[in-house]
Amino acid sequence: MDERRKQQSLWRLYKMGGFAPAVASAFGAQNAQQMAFIRSVMKQKRNEPKFDSPLQDLPVVVFDLETTGFQHAGGDEILSIGAVKATGKEIHEAETFYSLVNPNRSIPADIQQLTGITDEEAAQAPDLIDTLQKFMGYVERRILIAHGTGHDKQFLNAALWRTSRTTLTHRVLDTLMVAKWLNPNLPSYGLDELLELYRIPVTTRHHALEDSLMTAKLWQCFLEEMSRRQVTTLGDLYAHLSRY
Repeated sequence: MDERRKQQSLWRLYKMGGFAPAVASAFGAQNAQQMAFIRSVMKQKRNEPKFDSPLQDLPVVVFDLETTGFQHAGGDEILSIGAVKATGKEIHEAETFYSLVNPNRSIPADIQQLTGITDEEAAQAPDLIDTLQKFMGYVERRILIAHGTGHDKQFLNAALWRTSRTTLTHRVLDTLMVAKWLNPNLPSYGLDELLELYRIPVTTRHHALEDSLMTAKLWQCFLEEMSRRQVTTLGDLYAHLSRY
């Protein structure tokens, strides 16, 4: 049975209540456990931060993906996932997450040059479901933050759906949107331009972990600005971002 027919068969069994046995049969017990774990993380809403949560105490995970291209529905795949935890203005640099992902395809030459990830390194990396399980376990119910979240959310949702028939249920904040609210007249809201504006030292760009760490420092700067503007809770922030 080819991969597409296998997925369709599993989806029919899932709707009939036989998802776990079907997965165990088709992919083995380990993959079934991984898929069940990922799905359970998506269902755990009780610990999610509420709108009245103070921003200065907000537990978040700042993350970034590197991919083989920009078409999540056109054959491009996740190459690496990087993330760092933060609570308010405190970045927990001792609690980072980073993993390469085997895309099971060749990496375009320009992407290899941009990211520094070679075909040889990627071929030895963990499979997508292995990395997703570890990443979602790392995130738990924290709010996710990324810069230009459209790309990252699309790839993450596509990966979660393909491997576990689920999608992201976490709140996701976009530092690009926060920047547009705080600085409405900038000519560009790229990460490079914002790092320069806020005088954040640039380490290694287009490395998932390094980009996450720099974005976390940008989030720190935004927290200071928001505090000065009396924006103190998650609900306050969403009220302002709803205009964009």
